[in-house]
Amino acid sequence: MSNLMASRRQKAGDDGERSLIGPPSRHVDENLPDRDAPKPLFVYLLAFFSALGGFLFGYDTGVVSGAMILLKKEMNLNALWQELLVSSTVGAAALSALSGGYLNGWLGRRICILVASFIFTVGGIILSLAPDKVVLLVGRITVGLGIGIASMTVPVYIAEVSPPHLRGQLVTINSLFITGGQFIASVIDGAFSYVRQDGWRYMLGLSCLPSVLQFFGFIFLPESPRWLLQKGRSLEAHQVLSQIRGGQNIDEEYDTIRASIEEEEKDLNGGGPVIFRILRHSPTRRALIVGCGLQMFQQLSGINTVILALLAVGFLLSAQNSPPITLHPLDPQNSTCRTYGSCEGCMLDPDCGFCFLENGTNVYDSSCVPVNQSSTDHAAWGRCSNGTEASDNPIWAYNYCPSSYSWIVLFGLILYLAFFAPGMGPMPWTVNSEIYPLWARSTGNACSAGVNWIFNVLVSLTFLHVAEFLTYYGAFFLYTGLAMLGLIFVLGCLPETKGLQLEEIENLFAGQLCSCGEPSPNSNRHVQYIRVKGSNYLPSDNDASDVE
Repeated sequence: MSNLMASRRQKAGDDGERSLIGPPSRHVDENLPDRDAPKPLFVYLLAFFSALGGFLFGYDTGVVSGAMILLKKEMNLNALWQELLVSSTVGAAALSALSGGYLNGWLGRRICILVASFIFTVGGIILSLAPDKVVLLVGRITVGLGIGIASMTVPVYIAEVSPPHLRGQLVTINSLFITGGQFIASVIDGAFSYVRQDGWRYMLGLSCLPSVLQFFGFIFLPESPRWLLQKGRSLEAHQVLSQIRGGQNIDEEYDTIRASIEEEEKDLNGGGPVIFRILRHSPTRRALIVGCGLQMFQQLSGINTVILALLAVGFLLSAQNSPPITLHPLDPQNSTCRTYGSCEGCMLDPDCGFCFLENGTNVYDSSCVPVNQSSTDHAAWGRCSNGTEASDNPIWAYNYCPSSYSWIVLFGLILYLAFFAPGMGPMPWTVNSEIYPLWARSTGNACSAGVNWIFNVLVSLTFLHVAEFLTYYGAFFLYTGLAMLGLIFVLGCLPETKGLQLEEIENLFAGQLCSCGEPSPNSNRHVQYIRVKGSNYLPSDNDASDVE
């Protein structure tokens, strides 16, 4: 790769006459031309239709919670079926994300997005028409297959069609659409929560609208020019790149991409599956470790250690001031609920709930009784079993305790979302779309997306058990420690990719894996602008040591 970069600079020097822009000694920061470069609207159009895949992902994860409230009553779902309907989508997404690398290399980015939107549309139709819980499960699995393919394809496609100075911004649009999808899902849930009969069908079925829009949009949108060049379709790739760049002179960028692909083909160590070639090639192996590590820490921690810590402190204070249980009624079911002395222990038992009276902020006449197995909205027996909401009736609390410290938890959650949204939310997807060379990009993103979904499942399945053994504050202190490990990993192992072409980024992983904060190989680079005969102004790289 270093030979490739040297040959590009030599080619620029041999092309013809050049003249410096401005005084000979003037050096311009390499980001200046990026800020001044035109921003073709077509790139934003591509990013919008691509990011609809992120919107579908966000909508599905957000809408299912509201739909389950109606589903568990209408279809009489027990806890196992509720877990199946939620986790089956995540499991299917993990499998399809892992297979998405092969599909991207074979079919291309555009076709994979079309396939993902088609699968999601079919899944949405199945969900909206499902007559029973078995068909509903089939629909959830189908939707998961579409989400998995889209989750690893969309960032790659956006990164490959974006100019370097817009790449991070445009890839982040996908994460913005994920958040937007979750917000719209909450609005839809609220709107149809009053439709007691079949309201969940509208919640789940409306996901077809953005997927249909994405499908028809991508019928008219182009394939990634980098994928086209990799497949030998040079003329088509040149036309697409020119269309995406809004008619700008793209000869230098086109030649850079083509030369990079040719050099990669020469450097590949034999054949075999791409994953084995990634593991044999040191720079891509290091990039894969970084990419998968980021996705893992996104799920294990998700936010910087200060905010997680705040949630832990909030739960700790709530636990230490947990209301005592003052009544121990005779239990006809002979359960363990009556053995607890405070709300904290009662809350952590999934078979129990807290029944109490309240006078302002004072809790009195409290008891721990078994929960109704068919509905957690009321107790199995006793004064909290009728479900009425009169002011003089006892209050039923399942999976929470009344506390004056709840605001700390709420404040921590707000900060969590505020810092997660621009940070560890979008960045693992953005970085993974950039750090692999073209021949490894699909497989690398498939592996990292698969890691994300796998740890998503693991965290979802283990959280309640962790909370049961460590309590809620203990669980969040555990996530605080994991977040600190993630922070160290990011500081030590993740290089800066801002302003670099995709073909240049592999050089950042040519050295040791974790630099512990050392500057990247490109951090001391200066840029002069030169005029090449028959071309636009082009940057010429010079090391700091060469500058007079």
